[in-house]
Amino acid sequence: MNHHSRREFLKHFGIGAASLPFLGNLPSLGFAESTQRKQRLVVMFSPNGIVPKNFWPDEEGADFKLKSIMNPLAAYQDRMLILHGLSDKIRGDGDSHMRGMGCLLTGTELFPGNIQGGSHTPAGWASGHSIDQEVKRYLQGKQESQTRFGSLEFGVVVPERADTWTRMVYSGPNKPIAPIDDPYQMFSKLYGQLKDRDSLKSILDELQTDLGKIRNLVSVEDRKLLDEQASFVRDMERELQHENPAEVGHAVPKLELGVQDTNDNMPKISKMQIDLMINSFQADFSRIATLQYTNSVGQARMRWLGVEEGHHQLSHEPDDNNDAQEKLTKINTWYAEQLAYLVKRLDETPEPGGPGTMLDNTQIVWTNELGKGNSHTLNDIPFVLIGGGCDFKTGRSLKLKNVAHNRLLMSFAHGFGHHIEQFGNPDHCGDGHLELA
Repeated sequence: MNHHSRREFLKHFGIGAASLPFLGNLPSLGFAESTQRKQRLVVMFSPNGIVPKNFWPDEEGADFKLKSIMNPLAAYQDRMLILHGLSDKIRGDGDSHMRGMGCLLTGTELFPGNIQGGSHTPAGWASGHSIDQEVKRYLQGKQESQTRFGSLEFGVVVPERADTWTRMVYSGPNKPIAPIDDPYQMFSKLYGQLKDRDSLKSILDELQTDLGKIRNLVSVEDRKLLDEQASFVRDMERELQHENPAEVGHAVPKLELGVQDTNDNMPKISKMQIDLMINSFQADFSRIATLQYTNSVGQARMRWLGVEEGHHQLSHEPDDNNDAQEKLTKINTWYAEQLAYLVKRLDETPEPGGPGTMLDNTQIVWTNELGKGNSHTLNDIPFVLIGGGCDFKTGRSLKLKNVAHNRLLMSFAHGFGHHIEQFGNPDHCGDGHLELA
């Protein structure tokens, strides 16, 4: 259906223009532009390394057992690919936290700059674009896979300052993209340029009426999708009616490394952002998304887990500090629980206009800027892949041998049919992309 026909449709049924984003992915209305498979990529980031003994499976191959941090994902073990032995081999300016973050998705060096970290040399922004943006460009370059936004960058308690520790997505050299960590701001981006929550509530009221008008005009499958959209709108309305806006955002950090103030709303914000992401996929607003929890050297205090200390502070404790190891395990298990919620939502959501579920067509990547916090190593960077978006062979634990992570970044592009021969620093791409299918 072309734009002229859409306008006529809206006029004929008395539907407000704000409702069109909710209707644009309903095949029975003819709004969907393509019947081709909708592949998606989601990169989820959590900081400060992991606890290796409680994270990596001992076994290799299909017969592996999950360690305690990974237990929340047990239901999806057959959809999972755990990659041990990938290393960020990018060197140059900046400390390990800076290079771990800025080179994680770009696979290339940081520019010289004036941001001083824990190393002898300060650094600036990354000198190349990130793999999510590479895949975005590829999809946006074809009419059948173009979406409204191309990519969406979600955040949870990301500091408001802009520096190398807070940015992992880059549209180009020296061009970091800031994640949006206010769910209401993200909702505004998705569904209209709204100045305040009062105008948001007004548009939600109109949406409820319009979605009711269209419900009987669509197929049974689309009606279910529409009902989910309407339920989402009602949930947003309830949030607006019962939440004090001043309590929804994250604590504003001081101008030093990490978030200094606590944020007990972090679990709620995480759920809201994931729900918004699922909703954006249902509407086919984007097929590329990132979900960034705090930042490199993130200092969130997870009091809801009984952890009073800051995350980064704990990550520096030695391995023989059993209390710190236990708390770090709790923190990383919580991140695994957030991932499990994302996977569950995708798996329970039918693919709009296609067979299977959205998880069948979505490649999720959970990663980190460090392999281990107290050593600041860039070896054994965690990469956990879940879902069928790139058609990798899942249900496996792989033990690689100090493989440059650039090769995995290339594999994501190849999974989308984008057969690049190098990405980031070409010195680390000579062996080609990893064969994971």
